[in-house]
Amino acid sequence: MSSTIEINDDFMTLESIKNQFNKKYPHLKIEFFETKYTKGEASPKELVYDGAFRIKDIRKEGAMVPISIHENLKTSTLEKLFEEELGLHIQVYKKSNNTWVQIMATDNWTLSQQETDMLNQKDE
Repeated sequence: MSSTIEINDDFMTLESIKNQFNKKYPHLKIEFFETKYTKGEASPKELVYDGAFRIKDIRKEGAMVPISIHENLKTSTLEKLFEEELGLHIQVYKKSNNTWVQIMATDNWTLSQQETDMLNQKDE
């Protein structure tokens, strides 16, 4: 399996991006939101985009800018990349006690660190 997820096709659905991400990081997930995240606040679930949308349906105008998601990318950097390059608002979540929790306190950690932390918690 490739260590990088490439977001480089305007016709990719949000669901396919989410599935690729979750396959690589089983204890993490991403959600796409209609509005920008307010620091320190949870993003409202009613503003989550349906997974059937394609990138081209909701991104900002202009040329498609490819995004590479890799394990050394910080959570906050990933969220910023989607916003700056595509005008898309995403949030990364971690699975804690069978509940998806929005990552806020550790958004300066890499995706690899987030995944490892969740694996370690599972083993405890």
